[in-house]
Amino acid sequence: MRAVAIANPRAGLAAQRAIRAVETAKPGRWPELKLWTTSGPGQARELARTAVEEGFEVVLAVGGDGTANEVAGGLLGSQVALGVVPAGSGNGLARTLRIPLDAGRALRELASAVTRRMDVGRINGRPFLNVGGAGFDAAVGQAFHARALLGGRRGVMNYARIAFAMSWTYRCGGFTLEAGKHRFEGGAWLVAFVNGRQYGGAAVIAPGARLDDGLLEVVVIEQATPFEIMAAAPRLYLGGLERFRRYRRLPASQAVLSGPEPFPHHLDGEPGGPATRLEVSIEPKALNVLVPRPTAEDPLGPFGSA
Repeated sequence: MRAVAIANPRAGLAAQRAIRAVETAKPGRWPELKLWTTSGPGQARELARTAVEEGFEVVLAVGGDGTANEVAGGLLGSQVALGVVPAGSGNGLARTLRIPLDAGRALRELASAVTRRMDVGRINGRPFLNVGGAGFDAAVGQAFHARALLGGRRGVMNYARIAFAMSWTYRCGGFTLEAGKHRFEGGAWLVAFVNGRQYGGAAVIAPGARLDDGLLEVVVIEQATPFEIMAAAPRLYLGGLERFRRYRRLPASQAVLSGPEPFPHHLDGEPGGPATRLEVSIEPKALNVLVPRPTAEDPLGPFGSA
């Protein structure tokens, strides 16, 4: 199996450890594994396209959800499979696929993985694999990335600190949402378009979501007080968020989200900039992805029957 790993060598200690794991991967498991490194934003997508042209069968995205998103953007329309070697802050897609967070273990698991077709979401034409959305999560992500650009450390704990601080000052936007036959209008903390099950860091936003059902789980957290939000936050990690009285789940294959003023949005955690209208859709089974066998065979897992 011809495979290449695409990694950003400047993405922190976790990425450096993952790159070393790729460099020392046992030839018996990955007999023809090459390593390509990026030098700037957007290059992972271009390198993935090059891998398709050169006949590679698997491209490993070494990084977080943003890296997986970029690599997948270069693989769409091909039969080349995406493999995720987690080395990011949240690793939401890797966690949904139940890929070990240790890079060496991930490589061992992916060497015997099976291939499944997964859906790919789009927001205003741009793809996302795991979660896209608008509101509080997008505002926190924007602040998190701005801090990182100024040299601040990444990681789940720093993300949580920013989210905690912003939860007391954030003002809910007014949204109009049309999601299939569903409609919502009013203030909301966030509107999430969920393909996987979690943001990352074990924060599950849509338990039971499937990656191959041709639907997005559109999750609305209605306007609430900061105290209500803080009280409900542990349910993201302990389960039961769907029982929060401000939680709405609206399955749909297409959606339009609009607001009277520009609002922040994100795709797989990467800032998408301010917008007043998001047109959201799903491309059923648009991407080949490597999935650990236990995940693929679990009837309660993120995939339906093969």
